Amino acid sequence: MKSKAKFKKNKPKILGIIPARGGSTRIKNKNVKLLNNKPLIYYTIKESLNSKYISDVCVTSDSKTILDISKKYGIINLVKRNKYLSSNFIPSYPAVLHALLKIEKNNKTRYDYILMLQPTSPFRTSFDIDKCLSKLISSKNFDSAVSVVDVEGHHPERMKKIKNGKLLNYNNKKEENMLPRQKLEKIYIRNGAIYAIKRKEFVDLKSLVGLNVMPYVMPKSNSINIDDEIDFELAKIKFKLNL
Repeated sequence: MKSKAKFKKNKPKILGIIPARGGSTRIKNKNVKLLNNKPLIYYTIKESLNSKYISDVCVTSDSKTILDISKKYGIINLVKRNKYLSSNFIPSYPAVLHALLKIEKNNKTRYDYILMLQPTSPFRTSFDIDKCLSKLISSKNFDSAVSVVDVEGHHPERMKKIKNGKLLNYNNKKEENMLPRQKLEKIYIRNGAIYAIKRKEFVDLKSLVGLNVMPYVMPKSNSINIDDEIDFELAKIKFKLNL
């Protein structure tokens, strides 16, 4: 019982931030578009609130509709951001920093870790979130964590580029690599589901990724990142077939 109390006392404060713009270039009103009869953002809100590690969850948006929906599903910490922070050309960091400083001021607290959870990853679960955070918090070697997925058939050894109308190997090798996928070196790509970082590194480096990054490998089934209509249709099929 003593060790459990000690753990609770030393439990780091973690702010989960869900950035959700009202505009979207490829899918209109993407973050509130219905997926399996729920707005897309609902799934990230639900899983973040179910996390055992996240202290507080915040939604930052330029859209009153998104903020109202977030409140409906249990989000207390709401941040209205301006047009500048909602531009297509502004990276995530400024919006996340703005939300962090706003919530820290409102809640009169200072968080130890920042966690960005994009609403475009509806199949990322609270299990994924907590397992990633648990590994990062208990590690002495990493200052941040990023979720990734195996590229499988989209391997760099198979990729091409076109230069002066000529098809070339992306890796500049002259020979063609015809090895089966199982024989190729494991390569991963960010899946956009989880970005976790210590507050100090987040502020000092002005980045969501630190200098010592821990990989959190997620299964392909949980890694659908909705960017266009095809991704949305795949997500609908996954729900329909209960995959």
